[in-house]
Formats: sequence, C-alpha cells, structure tokens
Amino acid sequence: MCDNVPLACRLFGHRYRFAADGATMRWACERCEAAGGEKTYGSAAEAMRYARAFDREDREDLGRRAPLVAGLGLRLLRLLRRR
Repeated sequence: MCDNVPLACRLFGHRYRFAADGATMRWACERCEAAGGEKTYGSAAEAMRYARAFDREDREDLGRRAPLVAGLGLRLLRLLRRR
C-alpha cells in the first residue's frame, strides 16, 4: 500500500465524490484526491444525472430509508412529528 494514503482511506476505503464535466462523469476520493475513473455518456444531461445520483450520501436520508427493524424507532418518531 502506498505511504501517502490517509489512514481513513486505509480503514474505511476511499470516499469517492462524483462530478460531471460535459458528457463525462469523473470520480475521485474526497480524502486523498486519488483519481477513481471516468465514464462518458451520450449527453451532458445524462452525465449530470448519474453524477448527482452517485454523489448522494445515505446520511442525508437517515430515518426515511432506515432498515425496517433497526430503524423502527426513527420511523415512529418521524411519523409522530408529522402529526
């Protein structure tokens, strides 16, 4: 393993962020800036759509998409807050 890779990337893996540049979607690690790759789509709109979809973090939807049993408390709390 390379010496310049941060400990977080070694333990948890790379944290890729996705961006579109025209019809090309590129991704790179947010922590160590290691290039992940790129893919070219048929249009810039399609590349942007995929980049936005892949760049989402699950933490943004905590409680809404929680597992059924483990997230039951969160689901009930959200349901009570809406009323």
